[in-house]
Amino acid sequence: MVDRGNKNKKLEVRIGGLKLKNPVMTASGTAGYGAELAEFFDLSKLGAIVLKGISLVPWQGNPAPRITETRCGMINSIGLQNVGLDAFLREKLPFARQWDVPVIANILGTSATEYTRLASALEDAGVEGIELNVSCPNVKEGGIAFGLNLKSFAGLIRAVRKKVKNPVLIVKLSPGAPSIEEFSRAAEAEGADAISLINSIPAMAIDVNTRRPLIKNVIGGLSGPAIKPIAVRMVYQASKSVKTIPIIGMGGIITGEDAVEFMLAGATAVAVGTATFMDPMAALKVVEGIGSWMERQGIKSASHITGAMLSDIRRK
Repeated sequence: MVDRGNKNKKLEVRIGGLKLKNPVMTASGTAGYGAELAEFFDLSKLGAIVLKGISLVPWQGNPAPRITETRCGMINSIGLQNVGLDAFLREKLPFARQWDVPVIANILGTSATEYTRLASALEDAGVEGIELNVSCPNVKEGGIAFGLNLKSFAGLIRAVRKKVKNPVLIVKLSPGAPSIEEFSRAAEAEGADAISLINSIPAMAIDVNTRRPLIKNVIGGLSGPAIKPIAVRMVYQASKSVKTIPIIGMGGIITGEDAVEFMLAGATAVAVGTATFMDPMAALKVVEGIGSWMERQGIKSASHITGAMLSDIRRK
């Protein structure tokens, strides 16, 4: 078990075998490989850092323009651009591991074989956590996304779990899953140590003057405050479905109270994503905000927040 030193024990939470200093981590794809945020604050002050998704070989991503603002967030269609496994292990991972904080690698592929090869290589490299991005097309299943097909979803987790033993295995659920409850239960049954949700929601925007879509790929993923109520609902549904594994909630978190809302709905930890584009210090401010809320409420441990709304409902 990895154990990190922490002066404020009140904020500590556990995700599988990881003890985190606090419940806040970065959301994959929104903070690069750590170097980008390290210019602004000490990454050791976070609970964990989740790095940009990695594939076996470099992916070029989608053509520009691929990001546009909306009134309550942003739409992106980056296309999972990344440097590939070799460059990640050689250049990115050593830099990220300079800080006293767990490093979680997000992995993606087009087949279960690619996922297992990535997971094995990352375990060998000593990565403390692996997050499965299950929104990528599964070519061998006729293009059906892993995250939308329960059989493929379960099979992928089973295959990766057989290959890796030491890293905490987190499965990131698709908001388009036919049943968040069923997919949450399947992740737990197949050996996931935790689940994270939600990813961005398909959306589009049009420039009414040019009559052209604002994203070259036409449709992208909506993130930010606009999706927070949906994300909170899905975290709540997932929390009622699993028995023992923790949940990492994300989707529109900007303040400490946003994070607390997810935790009250059942999340043990949270990830900050789109807010970082507006303010590189956002994740750190969320940590401070949770601490301030706990002080005002007289709560002695962050673990006491998780699912507290559910307990209130049961008592009525």
